[in-house]
Order: sequence, then C-alpha cells, then structure tokens
Amino acid sequence: MHGGGIIRIFFIIAAISLLLDWYVFNGFRTFTLDWQSVRLRQLVNWGYLVVSVGVTVVFIFGFGSFTTARGMTPFHEWVLSLFLTFLVTKIIFVLILFLGDIGRFFYGLAENIFKPKGKVIEPFFPARRKFISEIAILTAAIPLTGFLYAMFKGKYDYKVHRTTLYFNDLPDAFDGFTITQISDIHSGSFDNTEAMQRGIDLAKAQKSDLFVFTGDLVNNAAWEIEPYINNFGQLKAPYGQFSILGNHDYGDYIEWASDAEKAANLDKLKQHHKELGYRLLLDENVEIEKNGQKICLIGVQNWGSGFIKIGDLDKALRGVDKDAFKILLSHDPTHWEEKVRHNPTTIHLTLAGHTHGAQFGVETAGFRWSPVQYRYTDWAGLANEKNRYLYVNRGFGFLAFSGRLGIWPEITVITLKKGENQG
Repeated sequence: MHGGGIIRIFFIIAAISLLLDWYVFNGFRTFTLDWQSVRLRQLVNWGYLVVSVGVTVVFIFGFGSFTTARGMTPFHEWVLSLFLTFLVTKIIFVLILFLGDIGRFFYGLAENIFKPKGKVIEPFFPARRKFISEIAILTAAIPLTGFLYAMFKGKYDYKVHRTTLYFNDLPDAFDGFTITQISDIHSGSFDNTEAMQRGIDLAKAQKSDLFVFTGDLVNNAAWEIEPYINNFGQLKAPYGQFSILGNHDYGDYIEWASDAEKAANLDKLKQHHKELGYRLLLDENVEIEKNGQKICLIGVQNWGSGFIKIGDLDKALRGVDKDAFKILLSHDPTHWEEKVRHNPTTIHLTLAGHTHGAQFGVETAGFRWSPVQYRYTDWAGLANEKNRYLYVNRGFGFLAFSGRLGIWPEITVITLKKGENQG
C-alpha cells in the first residue's frame, strides 16, 4: 500500500478516536460529578480531553509529515505508539461504559413498561452510576499502564534465552560450542543509546564461541546504522562474527529517486557489515574449524512467504559436504517451514528472526500467545522436525510500535552438545 493510502487509513482511525473522546469525556463527567471542587472537576475532565485530542491531532499532523522517501523515524514511531496507547485505552473504557449504558436502557425500559398505572417516571433512563465510570477507569488503566511500560522500559528490557541442543553427528571438537545470536536490530528506531548499549553489553557478557546476526540491521536506509557502528562493532567472538540480510535491509519499503540510488544504498549497507566486523553471507557458506574438525555455517539472502524471495539455498550449499554438520542463517522462519526442513540435504539447525514476536504477547511456563501466531506457525523459540531444528529469535530492536510488552528483546545463546536429544 502506498504512503497516501496508509495516511488515509490513519485519518479514518483518528476520526473514530475523536468520537470515542466524546463518550469518554462524558464518563469522566459522571466520575467527577460529586466532587466538591469545581476547579478540580474541570481540570480532570477538560485535562483529559485536551491531552487525548492533542495526541490525536499530533498523530494526524505527524503522519501528515510522513514521507515514504525517508520512512518511519523514531518521531513517527512515538506518535503512533502514543496514539495507539490512548486508542486502546479509550476502547476499553468505552466498552465498560457502554455495557453500563445498555443496563440503564433496559432498566429504564422495564421501569416504564411495568410501572403502576398513573405513575410518572422521569427521566425515562436512570442516571449513569458513578461506580460504572469507576470500573471503566480502573479497567482502562491496565492497558494504559502496560503500554506506557512497554514504551519507556520494555523495549530495552533485554532477556537472555538459553537453549542446549544435542546431535549425534556433532564433531567432538564442537561439544559445548556456544553461539550468541541477535536479530532485527532495526537501528533506525533507537531513541536511547545508553539503554541499547546495555543490551550489547549483555550479549558481550555471554562470551560465546561464535556470534551471528540474522538480518534487519536497519528499517530502510543504510545511514540508520551509522551512529551505532562502534556499539555493535563491540560484539566479537573467537570463531568470528557472521551476518545475513533481512527483508528491511533491501530498502523496499521507501521510495528512491532511482534504481541506482536504491542499489547504492544496499552496497553501502553491505559495507557497514564489514565496518561492524561481520562477515556478510550472501547465499554462501564458510567452514568453522576447531581442533582440526569443522562445521559448516551457511547464510542466505532473505526468503520469506509474503516477502522478498531471493535467497538461494541451493547456491549457498554448493561445495558443502553432505555429511557436514550444518547451521543455516535465514532471516524469515517461513523459509525453514516451506523449504529447509524438506530439503534433501540435512540442515541441522536454522537460526531466524523476523517476527519480533509481534513485540506483544504472553509467555509463561505453560502458556504462550501473541497475535503474530496467526501469521507465523513458528514465531519465537525452538521448533523441531525430525531433528532439524529452527530457532526464532524475538528480535533485539523494535519497529513501528516503539515498545515491547510480554515479548521482550532477546539475546539467544545456543549450546551445541554431542549426544542424544535430551527431550
């Protein structure tokens, strides 16, 4: 969808938001009706209206300045995030209030239908009760608090996820070999370098044997990573640092003055991988050697269902011994689902990212849910089919919504072990 079409949709949503404001404003008036201080009542009622409508107005004009030539900046992401926070909060508030109003309607209807003869009941509907507004406010405070936490804290609340995988055919020298993976840096979205650096320090602290990055270094343009090259260049490992491209790295989501300008941007991004100290794998493979034994690391360009499909696995496998232990870097997990797990050549482990886990969801010991699961079968963590493993990293950065809630930014540490699968 072109930028103009997206903006029209945003304007429609903004109009709906303004209609919700009227309903919420009346709910606040009920809530403050018995307050003795008139000034305080006006401050709360009109204060809400000014803030909420103000957020919507900034949203309208903020996205009015949105240009597909530059793409979404941290400013646009903050505007969008605040607007969504207020919108969801208002929807919850209105739903509770509306249920109370339906109850008022039927109560008033019943009172008038079954009233004693000659009795006059006015008004037809009873007044809205304060406790309904109180329930609405308390309920709406839950998503409001959650969204604000996601934006101010959650998006930099890095978590280390550790996984140990067992393989009978793992070379003995690699028993206990560790890999740190990060994915989806989306450097164009960062708004707090100090907080971001804490995630890099946490990744460094793992002291793994190998470091891999599985795509989406930027949102759209190569320049987005430039302020952070020294930061992410700190990620080193004894057996090297390797990377691949993700769907956002090709610059397909913004407009370019020419095909040549777009191609130059991609060339510049590849150069930035070198400056970071990452060996960028473009449908190719390298051998990792330890104590005279080897494993094969394979990297493909982006291949994703519904996205760019230019990754060439057959090309990447050229020259690879069919009996070699193989690890594949492929940005989109649908590549594993549709191609890799069915490939005649056994690929022991695929490392992916892309989904971000929608940056929102619930993950507990016995329950996992995220809206992204309706789009991706394998959206976070480990999948296995006949000892062909996929690990989907939840992402280091964030995109569009400037926050994370429940699905925290991830640093993955995988340990390879020799032996039978333990579980």
